[in-house]
Amino acid sequence: MFKAFLIKYAEIGVKGKNRHLFEEALAQQIKYALKRCEGEFEVRRTRGRIYIDVLSDYYDYDETIENLQTVCGISAICPMVQVEDEGFDKLCEDVVAYMDETYEDKQFTFKVDTRRARKNYPMESMEINASVGEKILDAFPEIRVDVHKPDVMLHIEIREHIYIYSIEIAGPGGMPVGTNGKAMLLLSGGIDSPVAGYMITKRGVKLDAVYFHAPPYTSERAKQKVVDLAKLVARYSGPIYLHVINFTDIQLAIYEKCPHEELTIIMRRYMMKIAEEIAVKNECLGLITGESIGQVASQTMHSLAVTNEVCTLPVFRPCIGMDKQEIVDISHKIGTYETSILPFEDCCTIFVAKHPVTRPNLNIIKRHEENLTGIIEPLMEKALETDELIIVSAE
Repeated sequence: MFKAFLIKYAEIGVKGKNRHLFEEALAQQIKYALKRCEGEFEVRRTRGRIYIDVLSDYYDYDETIENLQTVCGISAICPMVQVEDEGFDKLCEDVVAYMDETYEDKQFTFKVDTRRARKNYPMESMEINASVGEKILDAFPEIRVDVHKPDVMLHIEIREHIYIYSIEIAGPGGMPVGTNGKAMLLLSGGIDSPVAGYMITKRGVKLDAVYFHAPPYTSERAKQKVVDLAKLVARYSGPIYLHVINFTDIQLAIYEKCPHEELTIIMRRYMMKIAEEIAVKNECLGLITGESIGQVASQTMHSLAVTNEVCTLPVFRPCIGMDKQEIVDISHKIGTYETSILPFEDCCTIFVAKHPVTRPNLNIIKRHEENLTGIIEPLMEKALETDELIIVSAE
């Protein structure tokens, strides 16, 4: 039935003179998402509107909606019926047919809302609303009018064509990817970091990512789990350049030379150093982590302050004020949860101390890091030189 879609956006509408740039970015992201769908589509922009026309005879409606719901910047997806202007009587017939086919159960209230963008149409919006509403009541006596809180808001848009729609399917909202620069996501195999990447993507930020691999302590299946998570995040972010860093020798050096209760915090500091170096080389404007205050020992306020000290780029932590259940809920929403809980350990989990420090002192941490002088520098250089780059796209 539906051969066209109206795409609604929210924040883009207040962007003033730069609005067309955001609209064009959104249109490009829509085209990217539709490439994953069966069928042929045309995306077009008019003033204040983005439309999708289905050009092929057959397409998968559910698949199309599912992929459009991954496009950041879309606030709502409205399946539409497009009709030609063949007079008001024909419009009323088309509206009645639309209501009959769309709603099998007619026990609901409705209101008609007309937007007359083409001002030469011979009737005004309020007149159309009243007359079309009367025709619907005549056709379906069980339907009732409610102008305050209707169950169904029937929209009629009179433009070069006439569009009829009443269904609004929520999109992710936010801003189109690429309109707010690029950042480097520290991606682990856990629940939190994919959620953090998704949330920053919603603000229009393009993602690169880095994963710290520790063979033989972490398996190839653990690495593949992270690639699979990147594929799921890439449904929202677009292709991700995933940097896989062999962190084994660095971890072993820290394990041998530093107090065990400080292992995690010192490892995190060196991860941040390496991630920042890769980020700067790839013109990223910040780092992204999935940390949440107090969730584990390395995420207390004291620990986060010590970790931040090694960074010059800003570190974005969108999960910082969430509890675990809130993060889990988002991971279910974006489809990463089931992959995140697969039982393949990451390097942080393997080398975790039995009694990690929760209130690290920066001066003491730095003094203990001096034990690594002359050892850690060539290991970091080697890790960066053997960076494995995987370009990850959504499936």
